Amino acid sequence: MKTPLRRALAGLLLVTVAYVVVAYLILPRDLRRDDAPIVPRLDDGMPIVTETTYDAPGDPLNVELVGSVDAIADAFNAAGWSPADSVTLRSSVRIAEAVILRKPYGDAPVSPLMLFGRRQDLAFEREFGPDPDRRQHVRLWKILGSASRWIGGATFDASVGLSRETGQVTHHIAPDVDAERDRLARNLDSVGHVVQNELVRVRPPVLQTDPAKNGGGDPYWTDGKRRVLTLREPSGPSLP
Repeated sequence: MKTPLRRALAGLLLVTVAYVVVAYLILPRDLRRDDAPIVPRLDDGMPIVTETTYDAPGDPLNVELVGSVDAIADAFNAAGWSPADSVTLRSSVRIAEAVILRKPYGDAPVSPLMLFGRRQDLAFEREFGPDPDRRQHVRLWKILGSASRWIGGATFDASVGLSRETGQVTHHIAPDVDAERDRLARNLDSVGHVVQNELVRVRPPVLQTDPAKNGGGDPYWTDGKRRVLTLREPSGPSLP
């Protein structure tokens, strides 16, 4: 190997290591050390947005599902959604490869968000196109003290880029989160798994002219309503 090429590769390696250290270790720690914005809540203490792992407001909570784990799994499976893989080094490399080479990865991981002091309990997604660059996805948390109530955030990943806060590689969401909330409801209803569909106001509207931002710095707006979907329970044991 020629010396100039070896130097170039060494330089590239140093830049890559420096980027990983700054984006994934230093900046998230600094953001967590700063005075984090107060995560807005309802009068009963229920949050209206998720939190990032560095304690900043994340995506809005715009859906609520009523049903068992089996009912949720059956509904999303019937509608063509897949459970998201856990975030690991292997899955991170695989999703990067899928986006670069435009290869499908129907169960690509979603980044962790926090609610009730824990990461999402369930996550599902559905690709739009040849790769995971664009996709529907939803994160769900079981509501404490309830056997069958789940709250979550449904958003549409419109592109892959760098976080405006940390510089990490991430998806950027489409700003109209109500459209994705309603599309999710239509998806599940179209396969006959929704037995009741309510639209409930839970927060003041966020106007398009004055959008809010999630933890990645992506703007969004909403009418302040949440879809509450009661799902049909399976009649027999779910398939593995």
